[in-house]
Amino acid sequence: MALKYKVEVLVSVVIPTYDSPDLEALTSRIEAAFAGRVEELEIVLVDDASPNPETWRTIERIARERPGVRAVQLSRNFGQHAATLCGLREARGDVVITIDDDLQHDPADIPLLLAAAEHDIVIGQLVENRHPLPRRIASAGKGWFDRIILGKPRHIRLSSFRLLSRTVVDGMLAVRTPHPFVPALMFHVSNDIVAVPVTHSRRAAGRSGYTLRKLFRLFSELVINNSSILLRFSAIIGMSFSVVSFALAIFAIYRKLAHGVAMQGWTSLFAALLLIGGLLLFSVGVTGEYLIRIIESSEGRPMYYLRRRT
Repeated sequence: MALKYKVEVLVSVVIPTYDSPDLEALTSRIEAAFAGRVEELEIVLVDDASPNPETWRTIERIARERPGVRAVQLSRNFGQHAATLCGLREARGDVVITIDDDLQHDPADIPLLLAAAEHDIVIGQLVENRHPLPRRIASAGKGWFDRIILGKPRHIRLSSFRLLSRTVVDGMLAVRTPHPFVPALMFHVSNDIVAVPVTHSRRAAGRSGYTLRKLFRLFSELVINNSSILLRFSAIIGMSFSVVSFALAIFAIYRKLAHGVAMQGWTSLFAALLLIGGLLLFSVGVTGEYLIRIIESSEGRPMYYLRRRT
């Protein structure tokens, strides 16, 4: 790496882990990337209740062998965003970097993030996305919603490889929600954001923990917990159908009174009833989902529970 400088602050690296392929190699590569560049380094490994018991054993052993590494285990799988928030709460650094545990993000690119540390948020923007095609398509669709809902700049593509200032970290942790969504919390605190190009490798081992169900749940955190877009959509559809229905009713009455022509067609009537009934049920379901999440937030449920830490 051509960058030569030294940052005289404590830098924390937060790594949420779940059935990680090679944490030893990841930790070593992170330490090598920081060699001679920071005054003090801290690595926080968060085990998001991995189904593989070796994950915690490995994390705990690394933490005992390396003085700059701390290990935390959650009581159950709360998801990557909750695990990331847990790591941010544990981190003591003036600057905090988050990175995935699958070695697809190259720790050697960390100095590129540090070079832009004068900004509140620095995003590692993938030069070439190595995720499978369905995942890339889903990410592109989510990026559109990020722009609409969160106000993300068009030229920035979000990733979990990022640098956050202490101001942003403290602001994110001040928000209490049982359904955390890290980008929404970032943009809530600051819009001082830049992107730096970083490499992205193919996954060397294992497979992503993001199933279709988890991706859908993550998308719901963005759409439902951070916007009223579904409620507004339901209201617009409802008002549109009301106007159309009112116009058709007037037309039918006019034809009957003026020309004696009655509207016929049980098929069309049955289809219209099914459509309207489906829209009503959809609206009730959306409203119910918002109410459920409001109740959960009012109860003050923590976003995660700790089982143990080294």
